[in-house]
Amino acid sequence: MSAARDRATEVVASRGDELVALSHRLHAAPEVAWEEHRAAAWVGEAMAAAGFAVDASYLALPTAVRARWGTGPLHVVLCAEYDALPGLGHACGHNIIAASSVGAALALAAVADDLGLTVTLLGTPAEEGGGGKILLLERGAFADAHLALMAHPGPVDVARARPYAVSHLDVSYEGRAAHAAAYPEEGLNAADAFIVAQVAIGLLRQQLPGGARVHGLVTRSGEAPNAIPQRSEGRWYVRGDTTAVMESVRERVLRCFEAGALATGCTMAVDEPTAPYAEFRTDEDLLALYVRNAQRLGRSFVDGDVGPGRMSRASTDMGNVSQVVAAIHPYVGVGSGPVVNHQREFAAACVTPTADAALLDAATALALTVVDAAGEPALRARLESAGAR
Repeated sequence: MSAARDRATEVVASRGDELVALSHRLHAAPEVAWEEHRAAAWVGEAMAAAGFAVDASYLALPTAVRARWGTGPLHVVLCAEYDALPGLGHACGHNIIAASSVGAALALAAVADDLGLTVTLLGTPAEEGGGGKILLLERGAFADAHLALMAHPGPVDVARARPYAVSHLDVSYEGRAAHAAAYPEEGLNAADAFIVAQVAIGLLRQQLPGGARVHGLVTRSGEAPNAIPQRSEGRWYVRGDTTAVMESVRERVLRCFEAGALATGCTMAVDEPTAPYAEFRTDEDLLALYVRNAQRLGRSFVDGDVGPGRMSRASTDMGNVSQVVAAIHPYVGVGSGPVVNHQREFAAACVTPTADAALLDAATALALTVVDAAGEPALRARLESAGAR
């Protein structure tokens, strides 16, 4: 096992320049959910060049990619996210996620025969609101997996992922247009419907449980100031500590939107563009191995409930994966404080020397976590026997 650990560490170090170059290349060409054609191609090319068997447009998803190595009985999946945020670029650092997962996969391929591994690098599109992993999960991408891992950038290192479950709601109101000065009484104001709904949601917040979040924005609110708005549209997220909490809050929020329709006489439509994201189920044994290996590399972990560590309280479709496959989702710090995720300044922080070092540490720690798990008979037996739950 010592030789395998050394070999995996050497592979990441020897390919460090390539991994950093991939991260920077992705960062310079951000693509939003379901449009990550270049990112998927670049990740696939990197894996093919290393000898992996690569499937592009995996499971009929044009921007998903699978790369596989080995035929061992213990199957590990490294998840590579690479979608960017609209208008913000890689302000959540998915360029680092993709490159670190590629690095971990390359390291594990070098020891796969010795450890009896099957190694899969899975390029997972549309994490930022599109639920790419949920579709991959439904279509069987994780059916034969025993463990699934990734590391997400944040301001600081946090070991445990505690993402909220989240429901995505696309809400629209349809009213009736009229001249705002000459015939206002003939109109049904769709913009006002959102005002009523948002006031209701604001008042609801004092009765919500502490583990709930509700937020969103109006994306369309009429066409001209002298015309009563006929149509308005918005996007909203409802989050909860658990899927059960999220669903109960969601029903109350929907009633707030219904109040907007009732008060204005408009009709309302609600669409859920993706299945809800689940809360995360951490595999404690795998997390302990990751923490030990990351600390050996000099990483230092902070509390995920305070300050910049709260990035661990976001939401991710990796939560759905964790419900059926043993998984971890630690956060690797890029030293950006006080700048945090989903700010333009965080995007800039994800291609600094500190971020590049974090990328390589994450790749190494993920790979060593799998090496150690493969070498612990009881843990390995549990993982192999459980498979996809």
